[in-house]
Amino acid sequence: MLTLCNITILFQENDAIKCDLKLNHGEICAITGPSGVGKSTLLLAIAGFHNIASGDMLWQETSFADKQVWDRPLSLLFQSDNIFGHLSVQRNIALAAPKTAKKHEIATKIDDITSKLGISDILEKLGSALSGGQQQRVGLARALMSDKPILLLDEPFSALDKANRIKALDLVKHITTTHQLATIIVTHDEDDIAHLGARSFRLQRQAL
Repeated sequence: MLTLCNITILFQENDAIKCDLKLNHGEICAITGPSGVGKSTLLLAIAGFHNIASGDMLWQETSFADKQVWDRPLSLLFQSDNIFGHLSVQRNIALAAPKTAKKHEIATKIDDITSKLGISDILEKLGSALSGGQQQRVGLARALMSDKPILLLDEPFSALDKANRIKALDLVKHITTTHQLATIIVTHDEDDIAHLGARSFRLQRQAL
């Protein structure tokens, strides 16, 4: 279980967001709220890229709030800049593979994920040669390569057309359920939330 215990993230002297949330294995939670409220900042804080003023974050009752970014039990897909332009699609995705994974295991998993996302035909292309929608799907594929139990997705489908959006939604739902992940997704789209069967958590700014 992922537990966010009354975490507080400061924005200004008297302005903050607070979050108290529990997320079970195999569950998806959609973070909603108006633009600028701090949804992306919440994900960055969970991942360790932004400080929290108070509270704690636990996975399986063990705190990870003081751990370095690379030691936290999670993978994060940012809104943008998720891939390296000088590397091929295949190399970009393989970067997220577990260190203990063997080459054939990595190749098999890449083939499976990219096939389901409709990008198996661009594996040799450089990241810099991709369209926005392709970059977004490659970023999602890399996030899904990880063996980390927490998956954080920041508006991962915004650049996708309807057909590719459905493929991506189905894959996120399948992997969350199959691997019993705790998945948090930032989205403004109610249809995405319904398709994922996600629980909604509306974020609000609060005065201190």
